[in-house]
Amino acid sequence: MASLFPSQADDAADMPELSEINVTPFIDVMLVLLIIFMVVSPLATVDLKIDLPAATAKPEPRPDKALFVSLKADRSLYLGETPVVRDQLGSLLDAQTGGDRQRTLFFQADKRAAYEDVLGVMDALRQAGYLKVGLVGREGE
Repeated sequence: MASLFPSQADDAADMPELSEINVTPFIDVMLVLLIIFMVVSPLATVDLKIDLPAATAKPEPRPDKALFVSLKADRSLYLGETPVVRDQLGSLLDAQTGGDRQRTLFFQADKRAAYEDVLGVMDALRQAGYLKVGLVGREGE
């Protein structure tokens, strides 16, 4: 007994193969990800004005032969009490420390010194090979 309705196997054989990729779901996912990144990316930046407090920790005792690098507000740089040029800082430190780059240096900067200048001196110390640098501040009241 034959059916009045054609079988599904016959319909599938008559249809040509569809070999295209459906990109609509891919585009939907990409648009959702784009919207998520657009919403989240402004949250990644921090724009806060911070007034940092003075240190309240007990000060460490000063080592016997402490070596201080100082930066004044007028951008003048000192090694101990001797004025130095930033380009000569590495060679003068080598002379003072006998080439011992593992020695801890103490860096003190005037609070009115520009942040860029402070980072410049710290970068010069790093380039000279002195990675152990302690920042000196005044005790909090």
